[in-house]
Amino acid sequence: MPITLRPVTLDDLPLLVGGESPYDDFGPRSARTEPYAPALHEPGGLAVCEGEELLGNVSWVWQRWGPNPPSTNPMIGIWLRPSARGRGAGTRAQRLLVDLFFRHTPTHRVEAATDVDNTAEQRALERVGFVHEGTVRGAQWRDGAYRDQRLYSILREEWQPL
Repeated sequence: MPITLRPVTLDDLPLLVGGESPYDDFGPRSARTEPYAPALHEPGGLAVCEGEELLGNVSWVWQRWGPNPPSTNPMIGIWLRPSARGRGAGTRAQRLLVDLFFRHTPTHRVEAATDVDNTAEQRALERVGFVHEGTVRGAQWRDGAYRDQRLYSILREEWQPL
């Protein structure tokens, strides 16, 4: 069954809690009470589904590399429920999200970062077409310490549309 992206609903929120992976340990957080904004031009997110089954969510924030609007790009992330991991759903969902940005915004660059030990996500990003750019030292606070992240990007001219 194909993977699809759709807006997150209030009914989805109890299922999108995280915490089932060593890469989810950000400490106590308030439960989300409002769905993500699905608009691509602001921070947001979408539900990842296979048929009617909610598998997780993709999200994005906007990074700025210069003072002008064309110097911004989305940094994407993904979280999947444990039952959805290891079967290619994350790769397909991230491919769909990158395609949305390149088809519906003037975005030139999409970024993603993952823990240096998260080899499953590194492989997924590389299958999508992301290029490893380097290691960002001590960038993420998680589980009581700052963690190094591997930074990836894909440029519009590198993208193979769906």
